[in-house]
Amino acid sequence: MTVTARNAEAIGAHRLRERRRWRSLLIFVLLLVICLVLDIATGPSLLSPVEVVRSLTGLGERAAMTDAIVRGLRLPMALMALAVGAALGAGGAQMQTLLNNPMASPYTLGMAAAAGFGAALVLVLGGLGLDPMIAVPLGAFVFSMLAALFLFTLASMRRMTAETIILGGIALLFLFQSLLSLIQFLSSPELSQQILFWLFGSLTKATWPTLGLTAAVTSLCCALLMADSWKLAALRMGEMRAASLGVNVRLLRMKVLVIVAVMTATATSFVGVIGFIGLVAPHIARMTVGEDQRFFLPMSVVSGALMLSAASVVSKSIIPGALFPVGIVTAIVGVPFLLWLIFAPKKAGA
Repeated sequence: MTVTARNAEAIGAHRLRERRRWRSLLIFVLLLVICLVLDIATGPSLLSPVEVVRSLTGLGERAAMTDAIVRGLRLPMALMALAVGAALGAGGAQMQTLLNNPMASPYTLGMAAAAGFGAALVLVLGGLGLDPMIAVPLGAFVFSMLAALFLFTLASMRRMTAETIILGGIALLFLFQSLLSLIQFLSSPELSQQILFWLFGSLTKATWPTLGLTAAVTSLCCALLMADSWKLAALRMGEMRAASLGVNVRLLRMKVLVIVAVMTATATSFVGVIGFIGLVAPHIARMTVGEDQRFFLPMSVVSGALMLSAASVVSKSIIPGALFPVGIVTAIVGVPFLLWLIFAPKKAGA
């Protein structure tokens, strides 16, 4: 076989892989749309998917009450699930890329817990004289950035392995969860109920303004991450090789940590601490489209949104008429997956 023939064969195989990746991404987007409709349809007042589609599109005959339920109550919650899931999925994907570790995510590294603690602390302090819409996200952002700064300090130390950074993040996770529980224990019953929201994670307080802010921040941060997709792909091959290709690894790490911290803080400040989305979604993306950042990041975004939207459907279907915190559902799914990540490599190496 000539060199030209081999090149043509390699190009053909590459194009075939890309078509498969696009096909997988489109299938997940279609599943996401279906799950969005089901999320809006489920709830105390059961609606059929046909009624939901008619209300969303404005086509056909529909009752005024149905429009009020769909557009005024359920649509913000359903779209918030997509925005938050996308943020956590993208954040988890890039943390795993930075640390080259399958256990990395905004939750397991303590960034989500830090943001939740910051939001709860601001609530205890009465908002520090600011409007709650500003004070709570600000508190979440500050503490999430402090957690990110701690992780970056670990990453820049000599002889610090990725496993050490993961352990440091897990220590942050337990620290901020304990502080959050302490604040709840010392607070009044009314304030304790508000803080309980951060412990479990819930979409019930989603509004159009908070949805708009979360969606805008998530979209901007994902666009910034996509702009550095080739640098992240080079980093996946190793720090030395990335540096030889002209990538400023130190600057890239700081930039990605800041972007992930902003997304995590924004999402957590409005829905509370939701775990395992950032851990599981990137693995789903990796199994379907591989490590190519051009597909890996969008698939992580879609997978995260799909997971949280499906969790929202399940949380409203466990007991008809009752709304379970969505964070409980994601934990039930995430814990077995985490155990699989722990034990699967040992089996493979046996």
